[in-house]
Amino acid sequence: MRFHDFDWDDGNWPKCGKHGLTKALIESVFDQPVNLLDDPFDPAIETRMRAIGKDASGRHVFVVFCLRIKNDVSLLRPISARYMHAREVTHYEKQKP
Repeated sequence: MRFHDFDWDDGNWPKCGKHGLTKALIESVFDQPVNLLDDPFDPAIETRMRAIGKDASGRHVFVVFCLRIKNDVSLLRPISARYMHAREVTHYEKQKP
């Protein structure tokens, strides 16, 4: 997955920030390989993806995002982000190849 930068504004940052993550920590999830899953959000409105990965501190993070093109540049727009619960991490680790 390739993108040029992140798309933050007053619409998405408060929702992501309320779960205790900073913008830098959310962005750091995409500095390394992530597990990508389709999101069941209505694709007629917008195609969304789910990413499961680790932030710069090594904690597992769940991010819902979309890719948008602005001025011919691909931007990753986080929609929601939160730390994963221990039960989710255990399940995820069992599923990894």
